[in-house]
Amino acid sequence: MAYRKMTRIFVESDLAPGVSLRTTAGQAHYLLSVMRMKRGDTLAVFNGRDGEFSARIAEAGHRVCTLELGERLRAQRAKGNLWLCFALLKRARVDYLVEKATELGVAELHPVITARTIASRANLDRLRANTIEAAEQSERLTVPVLHEPVTLADLIAGWSRGRRLIFCDETGQSPPIAAALKDVAGAPCAVLIGPEGGFADSELDLLRRLPFVCAVGLGPRVLRADTAALAALAVVQAVIGDWSATRSR
Repeated sequence: MAYRKMTRIFVESDLAPGVSLRTTAGQAHYLLSVMRMKRGDTLAVFNGRDGEFSARIAEAGHRVCTLELGERLRAQRAKGNLWLCFALLKRARVDYLVEKATELGVAELHPVITARTIASRANLDRLRANTIEAAEQSERLTVPVLHEPVTLADLIAGWSRGRRLIFCDETGQSPPIAAALKDVAGAPCAVLIGPEGGFADSELDLLRRLPFVCAVGLGPRVLRADTAALAALAVVQAVIGDWSATRSR
């Protein structure tokens, strides 16, 4: 039987067979106007806690839909444990980065303010919406945790020493990422990407002194910050992450 991708939406409500829930106006618009669904059509819903359930559109109004839940389609999996710490970028690039990092399975997103960061604030509501949409499209059962921006110094000060920090070193002085990851296999880890202008010398010195930091290189070409982040995440997932697993649907 051919695989058919279901329309999916993320909800905050608790989920169980037989439960009725109401969508937001935005979700109703998406289901009825964008996806052209109607009363009686089925979709999938998830909340990051209870797994994924089938749902039928019981009522289809202009600004709200009522959904009736059916069977559980997938049990909740343990969420991934890969974090991304990234220097804030301009709007279009940070939107793209957050969306694609969600698709790549990142569990937590930590915006960072560095010495050469151009942006100093982030619209967390917009970024949260991006993560939800990406989770819906990529068939994730969770939505990444999105943190408030902090300075690099504050990020390091509050760091759990049991988590390895994979620092993407743009200077060309660190070993290739695939080889370096052998030293962090089996440990929870996070990827750290700097701003477009790179880390300041003082920041590089700080990072290289920290025992929980693993400095890695990303090849012979200069990559933009968002490209570097996604390239690093893909390698981490392939070498020591969850890409050994298959899709459950």
